[in-house]
Amino acid sequence: MKNYKLNLIIAVFGTLAISSCTDLEIEETDSIIVNQTGEFTGVSDVDATLSGIYDAVRGQLENQANLYALNEVTSDEFLVPTRGTDWGDNGVWRTLHQHSWSPIHPYVRDVWNEQNSNVFRTTEVIDERSNPTPQQEAEARFLRAFSMFWVMDLYGQVPFREPDEGIEIDPIILSRTEAFDFILEDLNTAVTNISSTGPGAGTNKVTKAAVHFLLAKLYLNKHIYYGNETADPADMQQVVNNVEAIEALGFGLEDGYFGIFSPKIDNETIWYTGSSVGNVIWHGLHYNQTTPANGGGGWNGFTTLADFYDLFEGDPNTNFVGDGQEERRGFVPTAASPVGVDFDGDGETDDLDEDGDGLLDGSQIGFGMLIGQQYDYDGSKLEAEVGKDLEFTKELPGLLGNSQGTGVRVIKYHPSNGSYTGHKIIFRYADALLMKAEAALNGASGDATELVNQLRTIRDASPLSSVTADDILDERGRELYSEFWRRNDLIRFGKYTSSWEFKDNTEEFRVLFPIPASAIISNPNLTQNPGY
Repeated sequence: MKNYKLNLIIAVFGTLAISSCTDLEIEETDSIIVNQTGEFTGVSDVDATLSGIYDAVRGQLENQANLYALNEVTSDEFLVPTRGTDWGDNGVWRTLHQHSWSPIHPYVRDVWNEQNSNVFRTTEVIDERSNPTPQQEAEARFLRAFSMFWVMDLYGQVPFREPDEGIEIDPIILSRTEAFDFILEDLNTAVTNISSTGPGAGTNKVTKAAVHFLLAKLYLNKHIYYGNETADPADMQQVVNNVEAIEALGFGLEDGYFGIFSPKIDNETIWYTGSSVGNVIWHGLHYNQTTPANGGGGWNGFTTLADFYDLFEGDPNTNFVGDGQEERRGFVPTAASPVGVDFDGDGETDDLDEDGDGLLDGSQIGFGMLIGQQYDYDGSKLEAEVGKDLEFTKELPGLLGNSQGTGVRVIKYHPSNGSYTGHKIIFRYADALLMKAEAALNGASGDATELVNQLRTIRDASPLSSVTADDILDERGRELYSEFWRRNDLIRFGKYTSSWEFKDNTEEFRVLFPIPASAIISNPNLTQNPGY
């Protein structure tokens, strides 16, 4: 029965692969073929297995496709326009932005497989036959909750398999509310046994603060997962309680916005991984924007939208130093910028020539939103191609037919800290503070306006006299762009199915992704989400 079923799946996938440009070949990482025998006596080396799971998560979080793309490119923050044939990629990027994806989209499939594989592997560690220590079990429970959170959030239903169930057993399916309760139990169990590490080097592993952060995120979205129109004030108070638990561990806001995204230790980072930040540095920069460590330059892909750029204070058409912009919008260096500018946000002016070789270690690449003319090491204008200045324009002609310079580019991590440095922030305190403000706006204790203005003051933005739901959403966009949360936020504020530039589709069912075609074939307990 087992071999017949697997052969049937492979045969069906082979047929689909012939008729589609999307590869649906089963891979060893696919959750449906993990542990085919059903025999399980426990994980022999829990430390090694946990390290392997951390490594898997690290790789998944550094990818510019898959989880990052589903959360960012489907939002009003990013699009990936096709330039000639560059970034065409059989339409995978355009369909995400236009909300026209289908059950055979490769990123929809890969995220499903990756996160469900994480869930299964952590379940093996948690099993009493593996004999984990309380700390190991707590870490595994958090990592399982983290991956199950994404499956619940993105797909609305979660398959679950016990370690000793072989491939002939179809995984049970948890509804969204059942998955929520499962995740909540994991986190509440984990928080009692996990280490209480405060800000510092130990935040590259799961700590009590990270558990409280995910608990706050869970309660903040509970009404969405339960299908309720409004949030319960009691759930919002849980958000506040968990954020205050993070504060009690010593976490808080950090001066110097772009300095937060360097490898240095700070008080704001709650959880980071060794994921390379190279993808989010180079995916939008032009080919001619180079550094001594990366002479090949950028990949000229990702851009933000004009309306998103306009959320920030400052000149609407330029972003040079002195254009009245708030700190988070960053700036574009000019010929006169190299000396006397605080490039990395550490509060000290620098020339980015720390090795004394006469070259700027980070080139003349700016921070934040890059718009207008871009400059080279020596302050001369960069060219897009021979005889044509490299100017990033706010307007794009469409998702197709773009030139090399169309679109405002976005950069938070900077090559002056290393072109492919392994230090990517997943949870940070500013997000927690904004969750607390949102909860206060929705019935919990606290003053939402005061909390938002704490953040705006430290980011050199004008304080607000009052705060509405739209203000909270906009503030989250300004603070957290490119950090995996925009889709989640837009759904919670009822804006994800709105129209925006180059996206006219307003189908409500798009708040969930389809169950991948491969998963539907392999597990009859799954049902396709409405609309697909």
